[in-house]
Amino acid sequence: MRNLLLLPLLVLTTLAYGQKKGKKIPAPPTPKKALTHNVYDGWKSITYRNLTNNGEWAVYTANPQEGDGAAVFYSLKKSKIDSVHRAADIQLGFDSDIAVFKIKPQLAAVRDAKKKKKKREDMPKDSLGIYTFATGQVTKIPKVNSFQLPEKAGGFLAYQLESPAAKRDTTVRKGRKPAKKESEENGYQVVLKNLKTGSQTSYGFVTAYEFSKNGKRFAYITTGNDSTVKTPAVYVVDLANGSSQKVYEGKGKTKKLTFDEMGDQLAFVTDPDTNAKSLVHYYKLYYWKSGESLARKVADESNQPGKKGWLVSGDAPLAFAKNGSKLFFGTAPKPAIADTTLLPDEVVSVEVWGPKDPALQPQQKVTAERDKRRSYTAVFTPADGKLVQLATLEMDQIMPVADGNPDYTVGLSDNKFSHEHWDWNSRNDAYVVSLKDGSKKLIGEGIRGNIRISPEGKYAYWFSLSDTAWYAYSFANAKTVQLTKDRKFADEDDDHPDFPRGYGSTGWTKGDEVFYLYDKYDVWTVNPTNPSSLTRITKGREEKKTYRFINLDREDRGIVDLSKPQLVHLFNHTTKGSGYAQWSNNTMTVLHQGDFAASPMVTKAKNTDEILFTKTTFRDYPDLLATDLTFKTIRKISNLGEQTKPYRWGTVEMVSWVNGDGVPLQGLLYKPDDFDTTKKYPMITYFYEKESDNIHNFVTPAPTASARNNYAYSVSNGYIVFVPDIIYQDGYPGKSAYRCIIPGVLKLLENTWIDRSRLGIVGHSWGGYQTAYLITQTDLFKTAVPGAPVANMTSAYGGIRWGTGLSRQAQYEHTQSRIGATIWEKPIQYIENSPLFYLPNVKTPALIMHNDEDDAVPWYQGIELYLGLKRLGKPAWMVNYNTEKHGLRVRKNQKDWTIRMWQYIDHYLKDAPAPQWMEEGLPMIEKGINQRLLPATPADN
Repeated sequence: MRNLLLLPLLVLTTLAYGQKKGKKIPAPPTPKKALTHNVYDGWKSITYRNLTNNGEWAVYTANPQEGDGAAVFYSLKKSKIDSVHRAADIQLGFDSDIAVFKIKPQLAAVRDAKKKKKKREDMPKDSLGIYTFATGQVTKIPKVNSFQLPEKAGGFLAYQLESPAAKRDTTVRKGRKPAKKESEENGYQVVLKNLKTGSQTSYGFVTAYEFSKNGKRFAYITTGNDSTVKTPAVYVVDLANGSSQKVYEGKGKTKKLTFDEMGDQLAFVTDPDTNAKSLVHYYKLYYWKSGESLARKVADESNQPGKKGWLVSGDAPLAFAKNGSKLFFGTAPKPAIADTTLLPDEVVSVEVWGPKDPALQPQQKVTAERDKRRSYTAVFTPADGKLVQLATLEMDQIMPVADGNPDYTVGLSDNKFSHEHWDWNSRNDAYVVSLKDGSKKLIGEGIRGNIRISPEGKYAYWFSLSDTAWYAYSFANAKTVQLTKDRKFADEDDDHPDFPRGYGSTGWTKGDEVFYLYDKYDVWTVNPTNPSSLTRITKGREEKKTYRFINLDREDRGIVDLSKPQLVHLFNHTTKGSGYAQWSNNTMTVLHQGDFAASPMVTKAKNTDEILFTKTTFRDYPDLLATDLTFKTIRKISNLGEQTKPYRWGTVEMVSWVNGDGVPLQGLLYKPDDFDTTKKYPMITYFYEKESDNIHNFVTPAPTASARNNYAYSVSNGYIVFVPDIIYQDGYPGKSAYRCIIPGVLKLLENTWIDRSRLGIVGHSWGGYQTAYLITQTDLFKTAVPGAPVANMTSAYGGIRWGTGLSRQAQYEHTQSRIGATIWEKPIQYIENSPLFYLPNVKTPALIMHNDEDDAVPWYQGIELYLGLKRLGKPAWMVNYNTEKHGLRVRKNQKDWTIRMWQYIDHYLKDAPAPQWMEEGLPMIEKGINQRLLPATPADN
């Protein structure tokens, strides 16, 4: 075993000694540095973690934000580590013997190839890596496209190779067909490897391949190799004896290989048309089962259960019921075909927005490609060969069936409500649908809530937003019961003018006997056959703690197994600390808790009690911790927290004040490490809604995608950061923000160590709106950064949320913007809450970031704010990253914005020199050429 330490992850500290009077004395400690923008690329995070099924090995990846990372293999038995650089897409063998992964090319090599404008086939390729836990040996296979392991079995691996570099065929004679070449359309070579014997078999020109979950069989689609396999075909390989069986042969496109749970049945669809330009595809559904020589066609355009003229869909997923008794597939209407006799410049491109449109045209535009591929669920029953259409044009949503063998499912229809673009709480009529004949029965009208089916298929259940109650529908007795009468299971702290959301549920006991659900603090149980059995089983409300069961089942079946102790996450609302507890025999036992943020995401080994978890504070990185379900012995198995050691960090504390309405509030105050009460510090106020519960969260140094100051960077560079909680009154979001934030700032200004003349305010989206509003109401702040702000609610109200195509009206009537009425009902509130109408009052410089493809807040809102400030002679800048959306997605833009934002803040709050872009602007003809990030010269000023 190689005991390799990842040197970039560990900081080695050396003591230096000097001589004085014959004694060795330690050298003074190295002064800690401030974080800079240069640290971001190399800062590593854990981006993947898992345990082998036997719990003996932990595997995680430590990847920098930009650059080459590594996979780390940690032996929990021997406390030794090994690593493989650039490993990604890791899968662990079912038998806990191997890890398989891709090895990415070096980032520098890829960049160099791009600079040289190499063709795709000449670019550096991924390799396949196989790590053997017993020996530490790494086997590498070059130029691999993809790979698969059976989900619930070991012993085999399949991988698809990249096409070798193309070479000129000098043997082709005139009139002779050139040799077939590998491609996306023709397929590539796939290798099936027996990991126990080392033997392997290669298959040529494979377009798709699939293991059965249990590793019993392997299937693949080949387009033929022009020698032994003349035509496209589907093969099934019996992995026990290696025998291969051709189950289908025919020209055209075949796809969607799908096994049942036991690997004894296979389904796929095929389109026999070989014309790549065909506008209509007539797919056929094929079904094969063990013991049959060939797959049989069970549905096509002439034999499908949908309406006349419908087709078998080539886009719908195929899925077998858990017990293999049913095969679900899709049908679809024949698509509309364009008139191919018209030239492109003869085709009229027009949208018609009509009064009877079921969805707004922008919404239809967003979903157009998905709608073209929309399919309608149908079911095939192998036992009797029956085809049944379940979904229809009027009822297009069919819920997935449960693990059991139910005769019914639930169908949803929003046809009566889809035109209500002003209401984001979608409503549906719900139907119980027979899987035997497709008949349906209405069980609820206009339900606002997500309907689900219990694991064994006995109930449909949902939380109803309209009356904040849980309901269950029994398929057996065809009755709906209200489970939570006279109980409040909706969000107690919600302050939107809308229906509050529920706290959710954790699942059902075996046999769907008991349902587990949550209120703010506690876990409750109820037997749907007796709603009066509703019982609270924890005492979180008295303790001011929230208890939530942690699902350790990797298959996430939603079953609470009371025969085993349940791991529970707890959150203390008083201290904001958290931890873990165990629920067993109706008793809650705390296992591990403290003043830290314990993650509710816990990874458990399949066959043992070994787990991985993380906990953090603002100072402590969430390194991986290993223990078992007792939490008696906890080991740290990663060391990425060492990255913080060379840098000045900070502290965070809870602060309290009273808002303008006399309501006590909380907030977070971040201070630098070397905080000195005799000094004066600039302070940045950042907010969104409520953040105080996140006091223990670690903040990774990274470029920002929005107008948000990174807390770690801020305190490292000598700033204090205030993050206040905000509560809202319907109709007065702007005033609510003012009456919460400003009293908090004034309370903090009672401390002499905050420089009253150097206060900044930063916020994005909803925080950007509040930032823009506040600078129209106070001159307390020396500088402001409103990102993606709404400046004018009267124009924003009638706009489109371009990411979804939905109307923005609901934003103001029911959700975050909190007016609580239409613009016609309360026009004054729309004006009073709009910063635009108060811009003459502004005395604070503003840096606005709003991008021209913002998919949430139309960017003309930022333009309205900028143009108003500019006309009034107020110092204002607006930054627009072309084609970017609500938050920056392109890393180079995130870096650029982070630098500009801090240059701007430092200029006003630390008297740093103004950069050229602030003093001179950035002319359009220099865009992309000169970023003007250097300090402006005195002559420029």
